[in-house]
Amino acid sequence: MTAAPIPLRQGVDDFRHELRTWLDEHCTARFRALPFQGEMDAERLELMHEWNRTMADAGWAGIDWPVEFGGRGLGLAHQIVLAEELDRARAPGPLNVIGVANIAPSIMTFGTDEQQARYLRPMLRGDEIWCQGFSEPDAGSDLASLSTRAEPVDGGADGGGWRITGQKVWNTYGQLAQWCELLARTDPAASKHRGISCFIVDMSLPGIDVRPLRTATGENDFCEIFFDDVHVPASALLGPLDQGWTVAMATLTFERSGVANLHIPTRRLIGELIDEARAAGRTDDPIVRQELAALWSAGELQRLLSERATTRALQGLPAGPESSLIKMVWSLVGQQLPMVATRVLGLAALEGDWGQKLVHSRSLTIAGGTTEVNRNIIGERVLGLPR
Repeated sequence: MTAAPIPLRQGVDDFRHELRTWLDEHCTARFRALPFQGEMDAERLELMHEWNRTMADAGWAGIDWPVEFGGRGLGLAHQIVLAEELDRARAPGPLNVIGVANIAPSIMTFGTDEQQARYLRPMLRGDEIWCQGFSEPDAGSDLASLSTRAEPVDGGADGGGWRITGQKVWNTYGQLAQWCELLARTDPAASKHRGISCFIVDMSLPGIDVRPLRTATGENDFCEIFFDDVHVPASALLGPLDQGWTVAMATLTFERSGVANLHIPTRRLIGELIDEARAAGRTDDPIVRQELAALWSAGELQRLLSERATTRALQGLPAGPESSLIKMVWSLVGQQLPMVATRVLGLAALEGDWGQKLVHSRSLTIAGGTTEVNRNIIGERVLGLPR
C-alpha cells in the first residue's frame, strides 16, 4: 500500500516528476533503505557520505535553504513532496540529520557572516556532522535547569574565549560529530531561563570525552559527552551573550517543524504489515482484520492532523496545537504498530525488522519531547484545563 500524495499548489507536480525521475536513476540498490545509525562500519558510513554528497551536489539537500547557502529557497509544499518521494524510493535520509534540520536554521538566524560561511555548506554535504549539546542528566524536559557552565577567559566574548565544564547526555550521533551546538550557563546569578549562552564547539578539542550509550536495541546512536575545562574561542559564541535560551527555542522549533512528515513512513509500515498479513493468510480472521483496521485508522488520523498543520502553514497562519497532537499520535501509533505485528504474524515478528521496531518503540514516547509534556501542553493550552 502506498500513501496518497497531499494535493498542493501549482508547480509542485513538475518538482515531483523531476525528483522521482532523478531518484529512480540515482537511488540504486547500494543506497536503498540504507539506515544511518550511530554504530556503522567504515564502508557503510562512506556509502552514507557518498549519497549525501550526491543529493547535495544535485540540489536535493536542504531545498528550503536560501540559495546563497546552497539550497533552492523552496517552501513547505516542496519539502512535503521531497519527504514523500524519498520514502517512496526508500532513499536514505541525510547523514547530518541533526545539523541540517535543527542547527543550520539557527546558524542562519543567529550566526555571524563568518559562521555562516564556514559551517553551512560542509554541513549540507555531510562533510561535517553535528550534534546538539542540550540535555543533561538533571535537565531533560526541564532544559533550563542545565548546569554546564562556560566561564570567561580574558573577557569571554570580547577576548580570550570561554572554558566549558559539564556533562551532556542523549546526544544523537555525538561519537561521529565534528561539531556541537552547546548550551552552557554564562551567568549563574541570573534566573534559570536567563544567563544561558549557545556555543559552537569543535569536538576534537582537548578535554572532551565522548562515551557512546548502547540502547536496548543494541545500537549506540546516543552518547554522553563530558567537557573538562574545554577552551573555546570568543568566535564560538552563537547569538548574543546570555541569550542562549532564545537560540535553543529556535532550534527546537525547527526540530518540531518536521513532525508534519512523520505520518509518511508510519503509514508505509502499516501498509507493509497489512500486505504481510494478507500474504500469510491472516486477514480471514475477524479479530486480525479489526486490529489492522484500527491501526490503519490511527495512521490516517495522523495524516489528517498533518494536513491540517500543513494547510495552516501554507495559508500563513500561526502554528496551532497540531504539532503537539501529531507528535503524541505518532508516538502512540509507533508503539502500537509492532505490538499488532506480533499478534498478527506471531513469533516471526519477534526477530528481524519487526523485532527491532518492537524494542525501539518504547522510546518513542520520550524521544523529541515526552508524551506527558505534550499532554500537559494540549490540556492547558488547547483544552483550557487547569495546571
